[in-house]
Amino acid sequence: MEILRYAAFTRDGHGGNPAGIVLDAADLDDAAMLAAAAQIGYSETAFLTPIPDPDGALPLRYFSPKAEVAFCGHATIATAVARAERVGTGTLTFRTPAGAIDVTTNTGDDGVLRATLTSVPTTVRPLPGDDLTRLLTALRLTPADLDPAWPPRVANAGNDHPVLVLAERRALAELDYNYDLLDTLMAQHAWTTVQIVCEDTSHRWRARDPFPPGGVREDPATGAAAAAFGAYLRELGDLTEAERLTVWQGEDMGAASELLVQLAPDDRVSVTGAARPIPA
Repeated sequence: MEILRYAAFTRDGHGGNPAGIVLDAADLDDAAMLAAAAQIGYSETAFLTPIPDPDGALPLRYFSPKAEVAFCGHATIATAVARAERVGTGTLTFRTPAGAIDVTTNTGDDGVLRATLTSVPTTVRPLPGDDLTRLLTALRLTPADLDPAWPPRVANAGNDHPVLVLAERRALAELDYNYDLLDTLMAQHAWTTVQIVCEDTSHRWRARDPFPPGGVREDPATGAAAAAFGAYLRELGDLTEAERLTVWQGEDMGAASELLVQLAPDDRVSVTGAARPIPA
C-alpha cells in the first residue's frame, strides 16, 4: 500500500497534527489497517476506499496504533487535502463509522488549500460529579483550577470528549497528568480525548487534548474535539452561526495548530484547517 504522511491544521505552514493516509484501502482488511497504523505510529491513520457506496459517499475508516476509532477530525482534513491535490477541489461525503461527514476543499486567496469538515449531529450532556472528581484527579487539577462560568460537560461530534474550561492560561501550560490513571478512566467511559481549554480573547481559545486511547500522550490538533467544543459553546449560548471561533492547540508541545470552528445551520459543527505533506 502507498502510505502518505500529512500534518493537519497547520498554522502558516508549520505545526499541525501528523496523520497517515492510505488513499486506496479497498483491498485491506481490519488486521492490515491496524498493523499499518501501528507501524506508522501516528495517533491516527485514515484508510479511504475510493469506490463510492450506494449513496455516493466514500468509505473512510480510522485506526490508532491500538484500535479503530469512529471519527478523527485531523485525519479527515489531511485525507481531504491529499485527495484534492491529486483529483481537484470540491465537495464530497465521507462515510465514517460515526456517520456521514460532508467535506469541502478549496484554495483561498492566500493560495493555501484548506478543507472544511461538517460533523455528524452533535450532543452535549452533563459530566457527573463523581466522573469529574476522578477526571480532575487524573489530570492533577483541582476544582479551583476550573472557570466557574463554564460548567464541565461531555460533548460529542462523532466521539465523546469531556470539556473542561480552566480559569488561567498558566494551568493549561503546566498540565502534567497521570497517563495510566487517565487511560483507565477514559477507557471506562469510551472518551476519545479530553478537551481542556482556556479563553484567550473573544472567540479565540487555547486548547490541549490528552489522548491516551490513541497511544500518545497528547494530540497537537484535534478536529473532532474542536467540533465538540463548538457544540458546547452553542449549548451555553456563547456561539452563533454568524460567528467563527479559532482554537489554537499544540503550542505547549511545540506544534502550533489552528482550527477554525463554525456552527452549521442545523445541529452540526464545521471545522476548517490546512494540511501539508510531511517530508520523508
